[in-house]
Amino acid sequence: MKIEDVRAKAFAMPLTNPSFPRPPYRFYNREYIVITYRTDPDALRAVVPEPLEITDNVVKYEFIRMPDSTGFGDYTETGQVIPVSYNGDHGGYVHSMYLDDDAPIAGGRELWGFPKKLANPKISHEGEVLVATLDCRSIRCATATMGYKHQIADKDAVHKSLLAPNYMLKIIPHVDGGPRILELVRYYLEDIQVKGAWTGPAALELFQHVSVDVAKLPVLEVISASHFIADLTLGMGEVVHDYLA
Repeated sequence: MKIEDVRAKAFAMPLTNPSFPRPPYRFYNREYIVITYRTDPDALRAVVPEPLEITDNVVKYEFIRMPDSTGFGDYTETGQVIPVSYNGDHGGYVHSMYLDDDAPIAGGRELWGFPKKLANPKISHEGEVLVATLDCRSIRCATATMGYKHQIADKDAVHKSLLAPNYMLKIIPHVDGGPRILELVRYYLEDIQVKGAWTGPAALELFQHVSVDVAKLPVLEVISASHFIADLTLGMGEVVHDYLA
């Protein structure tokens, strides 16, 4: 393969058979369970990078069921998002993500810098309770329960919350082991249609695990919980800060 052919064809690895297709990526009937909880402020300060600023001592723990996503298929994801501000704009810092599908792990890490790792999250409906769990092989790392559709939530408010910017660190190592790319990336969700939204009582437990370290942001108090279903498109990212510049 000639150099000009490599340049023309290269999109993602492997060169001749990438792990994921080119964007855009549209998600249908994305089901969210989001539990907002208060945590240790010192623990937050230890993980949120400058120039992001912490706005409150809270974390949003998300479980997301994605049964129909173009390019990525059918999978489930979970993780922690920390409310932050950047130059006065309020959004969320994506601190951790765990999921059960190779294509969105590779695509998320390589394109945007999503902090994705392989694990086994699940969402199930058990009678009057929503049950969400995160396992790393045989070890339970998180358990969330929420009352099923106790109260209808304001769909407009949910829609507005999904429009907020999201931030993450994109880290690509150099061949010498140091960072080749170290950037703060911002992205937005687009073309959002909230199909239903509810609130209810919830509980959340996080357990210590060396590889899935969600418990490093401990649950001190559950503040609120939301359950909603939406169609949306995952917008592409932009670099807002280059740590190596």
